[in-house]
Amino acid sequence: MNYYDSLKNREQFSILQICDLDRKSVEILARFDHVIEAPNWAKDGKALIYNAKGKIYRFDLAYKTESTIATGEADTCNNDHVFSPDGKSIAVSSGKDGDFLSRIYTVDLSTGESRLVTPQPHSYLHGWSPDGKTLAFCGAREYGGRLEWDVYTVPVTGGEETRLTDSEGLNDGPEYSPDGKYIWFNSLRTGMMQIWRMKADGGEQTQMTFDDTMNAWFPHISPDGEKVVYLAYHKGDLEPGEHLPDKNVELRMIPSRGGEEKTVLKLFGGQGSINVNSWSSDSKKFAFVSYGEMRVNF
Repeated sequence: MNYYDSLKNREQFSILQICDLDRKSVEILARFDHVIEAPNWAKDGKALIYNAKGKIYRFDLAYKTESTIATGEADTCNNDHVFSPDGKSIAVSSGKDGDFLSRIYTVDLSTGESRLVTPQPHSYLHGWSPDGKTLAFCGAREYGGRLEWDVYTVPVTGGEETRLTDSEGLNDGPEYSPDGKYIWFNSLRTGMMQIWRMKADGGEQTQMTFDDTMNAWFPHISPDGEKVVYLAYHKGDLEPGEHLPDKNVELRMIPSRGGEEKTVLKLFGGQGSINVNSWSSDSKKFAFVSYGEMRVNF
């Protein structure tokens, strides 16, 4: 099932929330009568952005108001979008003219003008390098007559793609560490989806989570480089290579150096809950979306 098919006939409410690790609390910001997904925290700390109905929205944290962000020809945005390091632009994964074929664009927030980075479809953005020069994404490219899903990088100005993974099965969710030395990602290469880390050039690919009862997705590194929060599905609830919505899932955390996997929250969600990095700049909070009841497990 592709992303856009998963949204068909999905009629439910969404709850935008912030988890405060210091206070061990969860704040509900807003409820929506439709699906919203994948909040990012703005660099100035004043807003969150998320996608809904193919568009990108800005949620003002002080006034609790929502406004639409212009994205140019990127008119069918999905739940893969990130801020540039300087906060002046966003990169989005989107179709064009309603074709639902995900490509990567950058958008100048001051003008709303978009620029195509990856002309090839099936490109799903996840990371922007701290130096502002490179985007990391999951892409399906044809090898030996079949599509293989791997981690790639590409200059933010466009150009030649660099393939960083070539293991069998899906490799997804690449995100840079704050120092730019590593890319974190999730991989199916062991038969279960687990979190991995590699050097930014693709070297030293190292497994970081090992719980064989959970499928781990979308690692997000805190700005201080100390913590990694990620989404975990229970084994048997779906195929290891799937990340479906409307499941009982967990938000888990590990130290960035590796270590014990701890559950922070249990919620009804999955696809859309935390697809992209949503940490606050002080590394004390992260935003997420649930689609039903939630249990806190600090």
